[in-house]
Amino acid sequence: MSLPNKETPKVGLVTSICIIAACMIGTGVFTSLGFQVATIQSTSTLLLLWIAGGVVAICGALTYSELAVSMPKSGGEYRYLSKLYHPSLGFLSGWFSAILGFAGPVAFSSMAFGQYFSTVVPEANPSLLATGLLIIITLINIASLKAGTGFQTVFTIINLLLIVVIIICGFILPDHSHFQISFTKADFKQALSPDFFVSLVYVSFAYSGWNSATYIAEEIKDPRKNLPRALFLGSFIVMILYLLLNFVFLYSTPIPQLKGQFQVAYFAAKSIFGADGALIIAGIISIGLIASVNSMMFTGPRVTRAIGEDFPFLGKLATLNKKGSPVYAILLQFFIALMLIHFSNPSDLVMYLGFTLSIFTTLTVAGVFINRYRNNSLFYGSEKISIGSTLKMIIKIVIPLLFIALEVYMMYFLLKKYPIPSIAVFFTMLSGLIVYAFINKKKTSENN
Repeated sequence: MSLPNKETPKVGLVTSICIIAACMIGTGVFTSLGFQVATIQSTSTLLLLWIAGGVVAICGALTYSELAVSMPKSGGEYRYLSKLYHPSLGFLSGWFSAILGFAGPVAFSSMAFGQYFSTVVPEANPSLLATGLLIIITLINIASLKAGTGFQTVFTIINLLLIVVIIICGFILPDHSHFQISFTKADFKQALSPDFFVSLVYVSFAYSGWNSATYIAEEIKDPRKNLPRALFLGSFIVMILYLLLNFVFLYSTPIPQLKGQFQVAYFAAKSIFGADGALIIAGIISIGLIASVNSMMFTGPRVTRAIGEDFPFLGKLATLNKKGSPVYAILLQFFIALMLIHFSNPSDLVMYLGFTLSIFTTLTVAGVFINRYRNNSLFYGSEKISIGSTLKMIIKIVIPLLFIALEVYMMYFLLKKYPIPSIAVFFTMLSGLIVYAFINKKKTSENN
């Protein structure tokens, strides 16, 4: 049985920002540059990728904050799509989140933890390390909401300090004679190429998590004030860190040495700190990845819980234990992530997750126009037209449209170059619709 809201502990602004930062900072930023340099050789274009990804994340965060204030309930896209479009579409987003949307990144980050830690301890088995981490994080989050959030804050601070140290040392210590950056016509041409938008999938995966606070909106103190702040500040801070960190990777290490490498941060650390120092950095990155696993294990079950609250057939998923944790939803995500660790291909998983996440976030951002129309807020309550109100209106129209345009371009080129993820997405949607039809029919019959 769920606890009353008044007895449920609340998450503050700082912890909310930490959750967003930890959801975003993780495997993607420490691995994806190696895949990007396989097709893009221009330093300025590579950095533009990370700026574009940050712009997308901030535009999405600003739009989601508007929806979150209007509909301050946990569940994220599940809640928004259900109310703005149709319950079936909301269920599909929740179905994806419950099956792979969070379990996928949890598994991927756990695998990255295993890979990085096995660099430090070569005798260790990466899969067993990933499995052990997953078990520990699951038990911590089942223990209590306080244990999960406290753990989150500590390890996010470690993660952020690590990135700051790499950035500072990357500017000072290594030889930079190889580094070149240009802003020529050829660089501009690469920025408009299909490879740019396909590479944006990896960048978007690294930025994914900017919307994580909306999944726990009901558990945030004063969500009307703190939720927009957390979404914007978390996304902006991560964008600056990502841009500086990837600049340091390129500034300290020749592109050919990074090409095709999964452990990009480790190879960059070798250039900055030497072989022994790189092992220390790999160990600290392993610790930092723990925060990413925990943040996804914390937020994901809240979406699954929201589904359980709306569909009695899945009511167990909404059950909270005495400490306020959705124990069955956490266990479901644990078992799915465990299967992915042992039976999935990481690169295919990223492409699939990137494409599917883009579908739901694009629909959600587009839904802000529906929400404004229904609430008669197209002009944001301005009784008279002024330069300030007109500028504000233009900005609030441009922000979601920019997000939608970049996401649509990315999905278009991804479909052209990697059509297989679209087939996987189709079957996920189909399975979700079948389940929705079944439980909705059962719900209707029970009500009658």
